[in-house]
Amino acid sequence: MSGRPAGRSLAAVEIVDVVVVGAGPAGAAAAIELARAGLEVVVLDRATFPRDKCCGDGLTTGALRSLEELGLRPGTVPSWNRVDGCWIRSPSGRVAAFPFPAGGQFAAVARRADLDRALVDVARAAGADVREGLAFRTLAWSEEGVTVTTEDGSDLAARYVVGADGVWSPVRKAVGASGPGYLGDWHAFRQYVRAPGADARKLWVWFEPDLLPGYAWSFPLAEGVANVGFGIRRRPGTGPTVGADRLRRLLAAPYVEQTLGSGATAEASCRAWPIPARLPSSAVTGAGGRVLLAGDAARAADPLTGEGIAQAVESGRAAAKAIETAGPTRPERASTHYRTALHRGMAVDHRLAGALSRVLASERGARVAVRTAAASPWTRAQFARWLFEDYPRAAVATPWRWRPGLLNGAGAFGVAAGDAPPPRQTAGREPVASTA
Repeated sequence: MSGRPAGRSLAAVEIVDVVVVGAGPAGAAAAIELARAGLEVVVLDRATFPRDKCCGDGLTTGALRSLEELGLRPGTVPSWNRVDGCWIRSPSGRVAAFPFPAGGQFAAVARRADLDRALVDVARAAGADVREGLAFRTLAWSEEGVTVTTEDGSDLAARYVVGADGVWSPVRKAVGASGPGYLGDWHAFRQYVRAPGADARKLWVWFEPDLLPGYAWSFPLAEGVANVGFGIRRRPGTGPTVGADRLRRLLAAPYVEQTLGSGATAEASCRAWPIPARLPSSAVTGAGGRVLLAGDAARAADPLTGEGIAQAVESGRAAAKAIETAGPTRPERASTHYRTALHRGMAVDHRLAGALSRVLASERGARVAVRTAAASPWTRAQFARWLFEDYPRAAVATPWRWRPGLLNGAGAFGVAAGDAPPPRQTAGREPVASTA
């Protein structure tokens, strides 16, 4: 075809149905769904699992439900820690507690090294051929399909490729969908801290005036460790080097020291990563529909919270569904199906989240938002569910996603799944300013 690199004959190389590049949540989710649908799937990842991945490690309700549906179980993730509420500190210093409902898990924290390895195990159990330590090099495509070349020079021919290989996606670059100079829409910085304080067992969000519309966090892992960090909107001329000093100042703030407890000690070093959050304007397919991009490769992170795991899993599953629906010979249909699914769901949520992020860009906007959310027990409960994606962000505006129980569903991993609920957390010490 004109303007398209010609792939080699499919008879000349190893042939599979789908090659998934990247074994993180997006790639693993796609591979699980495709393998369970009976397709032959090869997953490539340059890393060997477990491997560390820069992340806040938080899991929203939406992520938890999807992980449960994929077959993951919390008991296979050593650092998994269920949390039953969120504590938010306004720029004025007022603290408000937002509890989650009883019945299942609505939020959890797990190291990505543990979570991603567990998901890879689920993918293998589903029948996917996961090849660790083998990097993608390039691809070519033709009418017949796609030929992927790996770093060892071997070729894989497939009908489709799912590019789930991160913000700097080589697959995205290979199909000409990467614009010049893209460095992400946000920057995030993370530090693991051994935190003995009682309040360190809570999930904290701090709205710092100089970080708005970003925020700082402390997310509790198992065994007395917290993931402490912050995210900021990227501005021209800024980069990861600006974050180490700011993170040190965050850890030295009196209310953060009080939260983490006396004797809190940092583990390893501060790490930084870019967050790609522009799904509505991002290319998500290429090579005439033979290549579908998912997760960070599709720039799918939430522009309000920076959450990326739920979006990665959702987009990976949607890519798998599009491939299954279209079949091997109709890539244009796969592309249309996938783009439509994202447009009618995640992209709508992203536009709303982006608009709300602009509200949080000012101290007054952040104060009003926290005060409004904390106005009554009902608003606290609903805000917690909305913030942690218990239901789609823009559910009210997308009636095609309405279903019974949409706004009051149970959490994931209930007692029936073998995960007994932990003791309920209490408010503890919550210094409250006179105004929000």
